Amino acid sequence: MARAQTPVAARTRQGIKLSNGNNKSRVDLKAIVWRTLSIVILASLVNYVTSWRYKQKKAAYEAHAGTHANTADAVHDWTRGLPKNCVLVDWKSLGVRNAQDPWKNATEIFTPGHTFSHAEPVFQIFDRGFLDILGDAPSIQLIAENNAYMFAHEAPIWYPPTDEVFMCSNAGHPPSSLERTNVLSKLSLQEAAAKGTATVTEIQPIPTLEMTNGGTLFMDKLLFVNSGRGSTFPPTLALVEPLPPYNSTVILDNYFGMQFNSLNDAKVHPVSKAIFFTDPTYGDVGNFRPPPQLPRQVYRFDAETGEIRVVADGFSMPNGPAFSPDGRTAYLADSGSAWKGGYDSTRPQTIYAFDVDSDLRAQTWLNRRVFAYVDTGIPDGLVLDTKGNLYAATGDGVHVFSPRGILLGKIFIGSTSANIAFAGKGRLVVLAETKVFLVKFAAEGMSLDFWGMSRAS
Repeated sequence: MARAQTPVAARTRQGIKLSNGNNKSRVDLKAIVWRTLSIVILASLVNYVTSWRYKQKKAAYEAHAGTHANTADAVHDWTRGLPKNCVLVDWKSLGVRNAQDPWKNATEIFTPGHTFSHAEPVFQIFDRGFLDILGDAPSIQLIAENNAYMFAHEAPIWYPPTDEVFMCSNAGHPPSSLERTNVLSKLSLQEAAAKGTATVTEIQPIPTLEMTNGGTLFMDKLLFVNSGRGSTFPPTLALVEPLPPYNSTVILDNYFGMQFNSLNDAKVHPVSKAIFFTDPTYGDVGNFRPPPQLPRQVYRFDAETGEIRVVADGFSMPNGPAFSPDGRTAYLADSGSAWKGGYDSTRPQTIYAFDVDSDLRAQTWLNRRVFAYVDTGIPDGLVLDTKGNLYAATGDGVHVFSPRGILLGKIFIGSTSANIAFAGKGRLVVLAETKVFLVKFAAEGMSLDFWGMSRAS
């Protein structure tokens, strides 16, 4: 039987309940206050970080692109004391040409606002960021010359243990023909350092190399990319010992039983170590290869497993490939304006960038985009330095771009360079058909010794 509550007891319990309710209300109020303060503090922090990032980006842009250098005083400030072989190019002055200046056609070399001789190598500075690449005393030195034939065309490979650079002559041009392969040669950078010039030594024809055009390091060997000759000698990838007698081994000569068109150039991916190579139709254009059977594509080849696959297509003339130091970005020069033995400036002379699929077996090239358009000649061989700047062999020398495609400057030699190669820290070898130049500056080339098997720096 329930016990009846006295009025006092009822009032007491009711008071207790009321008291507990008040405490709960106080707790809820404190929680609301703390929550509000947290939101305000977080919002203030986000606003501060956003503002800081904006200021940092603005400062970086102004420092890199020279936004604050619109005044004569600012320009003078960062150009004071430029080396004599450096020329500052003012973007603003290029917007409207002088009335007395002739119009440039597609095949002419562009010398903006200057009258220096085309025979005089010079550094053209388009962006102050180029100064970090050049350093205090950059130089361009002619170390070899032979006007008898185009001995210094492509396939530049620097072999660190001997400090030698290998190269090949222009396939399809004398002395090569449908009946004769082109010439492979080498020179010593040690000799160039000691004497100022280097002797070019021709290498006796290597049986497996027919119309060599591209090359790079592969482990402790030289990887040569060969365009092939006629229908008897197919295009190949071949590994060659870097020392006499230069024994060689063909590691690829077909795509599912079909001959390639005329292999052009290759680079090794810095992470997967797979070989990526291009296959345009220059052999057919040069009349030393039969008509093509395959599209103009980029291939991935795993030398260990033998697996081969197409990773990119849709090009006019796929030429020099390259990778960023981390391997996440691929670059490709499309030299389509060099067309059918002539020149058509309405076709591509463009460098494209791609994202590389993170799957190390697939590595398809994704998200194609324009990286840069070359104003003179075609983009051909591509290399990168350790900071991700891209160097392109072009119609007037070497064009240097930031990782975002901004033209930093040109290594202007006044003639065509088809390919280039870093020779460690502070040295870039420039092949210019009948000449070889050695550029010395502050930049350090991206090492191609991904196996740690040589003394490449």
